[in-house]
Amino acid sequence: MAHIIDDETIEYVGILAKLELDDAEKEAAKKDMGRMLDYIDKLNELDTDGVEPMSHVFPVYNVFREDVVINGDDRDQILKNAPESKDGAFKVPKTVE
Repeated sequence: MAHIIDDETIEYVGILAKLELDDAEKEAAKKDMGRMLDYIDKLNELDTDGVEPMSHVFPVYNVFREDVVINGDDRDQILKNAPESKDGAFKVPKTVE
């Protein structure tokens, strides 16, 4: 099925993509879009019954670790590294007046 892309469609897509196309580029874009739509039609002819939908060609598994707190509350140990501390927090020089 041949798809005919008109000038209005190319103008609209150009606006959406924030592209400024000259006449030669518009003609090339019309041909490219037509070929893409023809290819989609060709893919739609394939028999995909029994084919499981997928997002990747290879199986992808969650590789993240479980989010578990392991170090707890070591405030006193951490504050031992501070040059100065006050009320359980780092004491730093004032930077804003």
